[in-house]
Amino acid sequence: MEYDKQVKNRVKRIEGQLRGILKMMEDNKDCRDVVTQLSATRSAIDRTIGVIVSSNLVECVREANESGEKNPEELVKEAVNLFVKSR
Repeated sequence: MEYDKQVKNRVKRIEGQLRGILKMMEDNKDCRDVVTQLSATRSAIDRTIGVIVSSNLVECVREANESGEKNPEELVKEAVNLFVKSR
């Protein structure tokens, strides 16, 4: 799968959030603020997983329709299972 620039930028933003959280910890910031930022980072990761799985599903179904190799329903099941595993 090709990861587009937008998905890579999402991961870079998450990386920046994590670095910021580490800095907050090093500066002994309030635990509520740290947990709030960790929660925001987890949400960003979850959204990124959803984008990747859905993009991959669209790509796989398109290829399956063109080649006739795989049943699109099987691909949907695989994508749902992958998404559920990420939870």
